[in-house]
This record gives sequence, C-alpha cells and structure tokens, in this order.
Amino acid sequence: MSKTLAKKHRTAKSTRGNFWELRLYIAGQTPNSIAAIANLKKICEDQLRGKYRIEVIDLLKKPQLAKGDQIVAIPTLVRRLPPPVKKIVGNLSKTERALVGLDIQPVR
Repeated sequence: MSKTLAKKHRTAKSTRGNFWELRLYIAGQTPNSIAAIANLKKICEDQLRGKYRIEVIDLLKKPQLAKGDQIVAIPTLVRRLPPPVKKIVGNLSKTERALVGLDIQPVR
C-alpha cells in the first residue's frame, strides 16, 4: 500500500470509531476567540457527529493552564484524543486546513 493511500485509509478509519477530545485555548471574548469557537463547533458538528468533546479554556481566567499544553499563541486548538496530540494555531476559518491538521481529511 502506498504511503498516500495508507494515510487516507488511516484518516478515514480514525474519524469513524474514535472519540475526539478537543481543547481550545482562547483569551477573553475577542473576535478571534469567538470565531475560533464558532468554527470549531461547525467543524465538529459537520464531521464528527456527536463523537467529540470540546473544552474551551480562557487563559485570561486560568493562565496557569497554558503551561500543560505548552501554549504560546492564541487561539490554539489541541487535539488530545485520538492520539497523537496535535495543535492548530488560529481561528480555524480555513476549514480545509483545520480538517487536514486534525487528520479528519487527508491532504489533497
């Protein structure tokens, strides 16, 4: 099986049966933070259909939590499950990039 075909197979398989644990780090109710929350909810509803949990962490309220996931920019999305851990920085407005970054959709 070619590397590309193997990645497509693994990606399609991973979205079917796994539960997704996502943690979104934001800083207050800025336009970028609000956009990141809305974009993440849309991606999850469209692609993961009830097999996900989103935890939104406001670093203005709990800055100590940034250290655990080594957050250096916000908004940042951390995919904790399924392994491996992945991070995406930004408001997730480029849906296709977010899907590829989360391994929901293969690289085209």
